Amino acid sequence: MGRITIAVHGAMGKMGREVIAAVCKDSELEVAGAVDLQATQNHLSLPGQAGDVPLSSNLGALLKACHPQVVVDFSVAEASLSAARIALSRGINLVAGTSGLTEDNLREIDRLSKDNSVGAVVAPNFALGAVVLVYLAGIAARFFDKAEIIELHHDEKADAPSGTAIATAREMSGGRGKPFVYSPTRKENVAGTRGGQIDGIAVHSVRLPGLMARQEVIFGAAGQTLTLQHDSISRECFMPGVILAIKQVVNHKGLVYGLDTLLHLRGRDERI
Repeated sequence: MGRITIAVHGAMGKMGREVIAAVCKDSELEVAGAVDLQATQNHLSLPGQAGDVPLSSNLGALLKACHPQVVVDFSVAEASLSAARIALSRGINLVAGTSGLTEDNLREIDRLSKDNSVGAVVAPNFALGAVVLVYLAGIAARFFDKAEIIELHHDEKADAPSGTAIATAREMSGGRGKPFVYSPTRKENVAGTRGGQIDGIAVHSVRLPGLMARQEVIFGAAGQTLTLQHDSISRECFMPGVILAIKQVVNHKGLVYGLDTLLHLRGRDERI
């Protein structure tokens, strides 16, 4: 079996460059092309003197030129949905790690991938430790009535709260089987101090330079707390999950949401 060929959408961004570097190190994968709105030339030099690949600001044109098996997307939600429509309608598998896709967006991606007999993996987080944290939070949720989430990211992150925090809260609510008990504050001296709320879980977002990504899930009960925490120190931590998704997506038809299914933490038809 030959190598799986990949086109990277958002190739000149921080995650895009990391994906290209990781793919170039894997003997089973090959970068076939790259897309970025900021592209000013028609080729991209690969790391490690691995040669050049076509580069374009137009995904449709690039796919016609290089015919990859998988499009890997790390852009923003609006661009990601457009990329999904273009790739899937052409019978090309999709791996997407963009925050902000809605339930309607995911249903559309599922329909498009099934209609065109290809796979799509969409994950709010590709760090394997973060995926395990979400899973464990769902288990712990059965035993507590109150919980809060604190998520911390670099100050260039576009959305808040993070997709991982939202997925975690939904997993916790599903594991508990009902909303958590929210402790209201009698007087907020500063509006919004208690954060947002998802199913009774207060969610707090921190955005600061110097951070990459951290999530803390804190459960509280009389006389005790339980804290689950995951830290992403560098973007390198996302690459094993991205590589796993690329290698698995070609074996699926339809949408797989989250790496937990690929890691066999849950059945494919279960949703966060």
